[in-house]
Amino acid sequence: MFFSFDGIDGTGKSTQMDLFAQFLRDGGHDVLTCRDPGGTMLGERLREILLHKAEIPLGGRAEMLLYMASRAQLVEEVIQPALRQEREVVCDRFLLANVVYQGHAGGLQVSELWQVGRVATGGTQPDLTFVLDMPVDAAAQRITGQLDRMESRGLDYMDRVRRGFLAEAARRDDVVVIDADREIAEIHDQIRTIVQARWPQAFATEVQEDRR
Repeated sequence: MFFSFDGIDGTGKSTQMDLFAQFLRDGGHDVLTCRDPGGTMLGERLREILLHKAEIPLGGRAEMLLYMASRAQLVEEVIQPALRQEREVVCDRFLLANVVYQGHAGGLQVSELWQVGRVATGGTQPDLTFVLDMPVDAAAQRITGQLDRMESRGLDYMDRVRRGFLAEAARRDDVVVIDADREIAEIHDQIRTIVQARWPQAFATEVQEDRR
């Protein structure tokens, strides 16, 4: 199966992704973790440009297409081979982030982004995406260190991103919003419970053993 974790920066999505991946491994699953953008030689080069090369100007469409290119390579080189081997794939962001950041928050047509995304991924989509959510001001206080290109766009942009995630989740049954303004363990427990409820035969054993 293919899972992704998303949300505005500062919500702890990467922490929850790591905990979930370890939970799967503890249950005997072969797990591949990856990140989008990134995860391949091409993807990591593009990630550096997209997030950390602020001196390189990027128009909205160029930015969107670079994300799509990174994702296309990630799917072909990493994700699809893992799925064919029946490994569990857990990814830090995926197409939904592109739709929200460049569409809902960036002004590009959301429907066009989904269309381009389907081409870039060959139709590969997560079975379930967890969107970690909390108020923008609380998330911003958690961000430390030098801001990347997205984080430096300010609270108004982050608020549009947050509203975009919530809007997409409201109309998709493969996107689940998780209240991230809680203890780490409590959030992880909810994520495990959701997965066990959706796929009881695949993940019930791991959940039961972990609760002992």
